[in-house]
Amino acid sequence: MNTTLSIIKADIGSIGGHIKPSQRLMERVREYLKTKGGDLFTDCRVSSTGDDVAILFSHHQGTLNEEIHKLAWDTFIEGTEVAKEQGLYGAGQDLLKDAFSGNVKGMGPAVAELEFEERPNEPFLFFAADKTDPGAYNLPLFLSFADPMHNSGLILSPKMSKGFRFVIMDVSYVQGDRVIELNTPEEIYDIAALLRDNERFVVESIYSRETGDQAVSVSTTRLHNIAGKYTGKDDPVMLVRVQGGFPATGEVLSPYNIGHFVAGFMRGSHNGPLMPVKKNSTISYFDGPPVVTCQAFCVHAGKLTESVDVFDHPYWDWVRNEVSRKATELRRQGFSGPAMLPYSELEYGGIVEKMKKLDKKFQVREK
Repeated sequence: MNTTLSIIKADIGSIGGHIKPSQRLMERVREYLKTKGGDLFTDCRVSSTGDDVAILFSHHQGTLNEEIHKLAWDTFIEGTEVAKEQGLYGAGQDLLKDAFSGNVKGMGPAVAELEFEERPNEPFLFFAADKTDPGAYNLPLFLSFADPMHNSGLILSPKMSKGFRFVIMDVSYVQGDRVIELNTPEEIYDIAALLRDNERFVVESIYSRETGDQAVSVSTTRLHNIAGKYTGKDDPVMLVRVQGGFPATGEVLSPYNIGHFVAGFMRGSHNGPLMPVKKNSTISYFDGPPVVTCQAFCVHAGKLTESVDVFDHPYWDWVRNEVSRKATELRRQGFSGPAMLPYSELEYGGIVEKMKKLDKKFQVREK
C-alpha cells in the first residue's frame, strides 16, 4: 500500500498584523483534526511559519483526495472562526472560495503532495515559506539536483548518474497547467534559462531518471491569479525525499546558506533575501524578510517520527546574520530600482491605477 504525504497550508489569521497565529487558533486546529479526522489519515502534524498554519498529513488515500482536502478546508474554516472571535488580522485571508469543491487546489491554500511506495527507511524534508512565492525554491532545487558543486552525489553515486527530470510550470498562464519537462544533465542550460524568472517559471516536481520515483513536490498556484487581486504572497510549501537515489539531506539544505534574493516582503512588493529560520518563527522586519522553515521526518508504515528542525543549529545563526545584513542593505533603497519588484509583478492595485492616470498626463515635445 502506497503512502501519501500531503501538506496543506493557509493564512487564516494572525496577531498584530502578519506576525503569527494565536495559540488558541493553533489549539483549535489540532483539536478539530483529532476529533474529526477519524481513521482518514494515519498521522498528522500542525506547525506555523510566519502567519501561516500548515497541516502535514500522512495517509493512504492518494493525492488530491477529496476527503483529506475537505478535512483540511473544514479545519481552516474552524480556525478562521477563532480568528474572528479574537479579532485577529486577516481572518480567513487565504480561503478564496465560499464553498469546498473537490480539493483545495485553486481555492487559496498552498498544497504539495507525494505518493510513493515506502523504502525500508523513508526520510523526507518539509519546507514552508512565508512572504514569498513558489519561485523561491527554484535556485535551491536547481543547485541540489543539478549542480555537483552542491550535490557531490551526482558524480559519486551511480543511483544519481542518470540525473533528474524537472517538471516546470508557467504560472503566468491561467487557463490551465502549462508545463514543460526537461532532463538533467542534457538540458541543464534550458532549465537554467527558465528558472532565472522566478515569477513566471516554477519547478512543480522532480523525478529520478534512474527509478522514475518522484523526489519533489512544490505548491505552484499563484493567489493573485485566482482572486484577480492582491491577497498576499503564495507562501509556498514543498516536500523533498532525500538519501539513497535522491540528494542527501545536507545537499538539499546547502543552497539555503546563500540567502538568495526572492520576491516578497511587505505587500509582496519588494525583493529580499530568503532567510532560513526555526519552525514556528514569527515575521517582523518589513513583514519579512522572506523566510523558510524546514522540518526533517522519517515515515514508516504511514507513521511519522518526531520532527527535527534542521535550521535550529548554530551554523544557521551565522547565515541569518548575513541574510539580515543583505535585507537591510536592499531595503535601504526603499522604492528605488531593484529593491522593488517591476510594475508587472506589483500586486497592489493602487500603483497600477496611479500609473494609468500619470500615463495620460505625459506629452510628447515637439522638436
